[in-house]
Amino acid sequence: MITQAPASTEVELQIGGMTCASCAARIEKKLNRLDGVEATVNYATEKARAIVAAGVEVTELIAAVEATGYTAALPRPAVPEAPGEEPAAPDELAPLRQRLITAVVLAVPVIAMAMVPALQFDNWQWLSLTLAAPVVTYGAWPFHRAAWTNLKHRAATMDTLVSLGTGAAFLWSLWALFFGHAGKPGMRHGFELTISRSDGSSNIYLEAAAGVTAFILAGRYFEARSKRRAGAALKALLHLGAKDVAVLRDGTEVRIPTAELAVGELFVVRPGEKIATDGVVERGASAVDASMLTGESVPAEVAVGDAVTGATVNVGGRLVVRATRVGADTQLARMARLVENAQNGKAAAQRLADRISAVFVPIVIVLALATFGFWLGTGEGWSAAFTAAVAVLIIACPCALGLATPTALMVGTGRGAQLGILIKGPEVLETTRRIDTVVLDKTGTVTTGQMTLLAVRTTDDTTENEALRLAGALEHASEHPIATAIATAATEKFGTLPAVDGFENIPGLGVQGLVDGHTVVAGREQLLADRAQHLPEPLAEAKRTAEAAGRTVVAVAWDGTTRAILEVADAVKPTSAEAITRLRALGLRPILLTGDNATVAATVAAEIGIAAEDVIAEVLPQDKVAVVQRLQAEGRSVAMVGDGVNDAAALAQADLGLAMGTGTDAAIEAADLTLVRGDLRAAADAIRLSRRTLTTIHGNLFWAFGYNIAALPLAATGLLNPMIAGAAMAFSSVFVVGNSLRLRSFR
Repeated sequence: MITQAPASTEVELQIGGMTCASCAARIEKKLNRLDGVEATVNYATEKARAIVAAGVEVTELIAAVEATGYTAALPRPAVPEAPGEEPAAPDELAPLRQRLITAVVLAVPVIAMAMVPALQFDNWQWLSLTLAAPVVTYGAWPFHRAAWTNLKHRAATMDTLVSLGTGAAFLWSLWALFFGHAGKPGMRHGFELTISRSDGSSNIYLEAAAGVTAFILAGRYFEARSKRRAGAALKALLHLGAKDVAVLRDGTEVRIPTAELAVGELFVVRPGEKIATDGVVERGASAVDASMLTGESVPAEVAVGDAVTGATVNVGGRLVVRATRVGADTQLARMARLVENAQNGKAAAQRLADRISAVFVPIVIVLALATFGFWLGTGEGWSAAFTAAVAVLIIACPCALGLATPTALMVGTGRGAQLGILIKGPEVLETTRRIDTVVLDKTGTVTTGQMTLLAVRTTDDTTENEALRLAGALEHASEHPIATAIATAATEKFGTLPAVDGFENIPGLGVQGLVDGHTVVAGREQLLADRAQHLPEPLAEAKRTAEAAGRTVVAVAWDGTTRAILEVADAVKPTSAEAITRLRALGLRPILLTGDNATVAATVAAEIGIAAEDVIAEVLPQDKVAVVQRLQAEGRSVAMVGDGVNDAAALAQADLGLAMGTGTDAAIEAADLTLVRGDLRAAADAIRLSRRTLTTIHGNLFWAFGYNIAALPLAATGLLNPMIAGAAMAFSSVFVVGNSLRLRSFR
């Protein structure tokens, strides 16, 4: 007997102690050496995500991380907060801010005295030493500590470069002050950006040691603050939900924490309150503002039987809702999960950057030693050689390289979540660039997916209002989808409808009853003909035209005379035509795919601006995959937009799957992008945002690579002062994060 191997599981760890991209690369390499483990470590989110085979314990992963010199722990579960309480968030940046302030206050006078000869009074160098010592010890302590930890594990990271550079500059200065000529009263030296021959025993580099420390601390601080801001969208998403809820128990309201709400329980939502969880309206009618989840600015009307989503706001009347999903199953929780998974992933470009950063630091150390040896060999002296070597160590820190992809991903996916666009992973971004064809499922994507009354045609002696009022009242007693469409239109127009007496349903034909003293009949033409109530020619002509356009026609007669026809169909969403225009503007060819007949498909296509040759009609659900495969075989890169269970396979087959968030769970799970609101324009927005995020990633990587490639030769040839090198290195990281933060303004 063959037994099936247990499935692998996914483990997430919170990593502590990382200070640069090289740290993440080292941890990732260590984890991947374990049998049955496939891991990625993200420096920006400070998390490791591992797929582990059966039999691999979490403790093994934690031990591997700790053996590398870092900390690891399982993320702490969210603790339900007491009603009305806001958790006091610790200020994680406080220690770093304190070191930065100390370093800046003490380093500024040291730099000023070194740069401005007029400030160099007798024995100024000893004051410089007094001010610089706390900067290089206390201020730079995180770099020294990390470098020592790495050394114990026979590794080198960017902290190693910073520690070596600042430590060497400080120790050289101590030697020059106590054993050389730099400590003599009246010592002066100017500030130069170039290297010239000089006596090393007369030069001090306290301004480089203090200045580099201050600049790099500033870079780390703004980097950390920006990372926190970049992840704010996810945190905001997680905190959108209601903290407590009024549950109906034994006919009375009991307020409990939302976390204690169970599926099937009834809860009350008053005007202005957030809906506690996903559910179905049992009593009441209101308007619900879902803008925080969907980006849709207009509140949606809900009534008995309508589904509502947790974290949306009730802006109208009192609602009683039955909970259908709670906790991790709600749409809000699933959105947060999708966003976090996307932020933790890595694009192909980032994987390349990680591999480079892992070998970059040892290469730089070798290059610094080679630079030192070269300058000594050319006879430029110890001072010139030392300055160039320190500049190489400092300029090389590729922090920007490690931040290029994660920060853009964090901001891009976070901004997408705010706009109702969920990007499942970074690989999706690279796919959007290649897409040239977009296949649109008709029902529920281009159209509303519900029957809607589109037109009322009447005889000359009858008004549209009268026909709709009587027909709507009669159909209100029926549960047929076409009847529901007519009754809904009448209710929206008139509010309260007349009562119906003697209602009768004639299966397959229509309904009849007494409304306001009139005997009303509504249904197929045959039903009326059986009662000798034939369509007048104008109505018969209107009926033929409507049916040719794929609409369903309901004939209405009262008091023995046929007086109107009602045209019902799955209405095209009002934004679909604009969405097609936007998709074309992105260079995409839209194709309409439907199981409906060719007539209906052609009508819808004409209404939204899709050419007749780009319509594929009468396709069975199981054949949608074949359509996508055929387009791919023609050399097209295909995106598929759908919302139903029958679209799930096609969404998975497509190069890029986009699921309407108003659709089924199966479709959403199969898709790469989820559009929370049921607006096709969001598809164009999603592709545009994905492409913009990818462009930002490429721009960041170009800057990070280009910066190091351009700056290293300058430093090695002695054209960069170490302090200027430190400022430039810090600026590169801040630039990359700032460039990523521009995605927050995406509209």
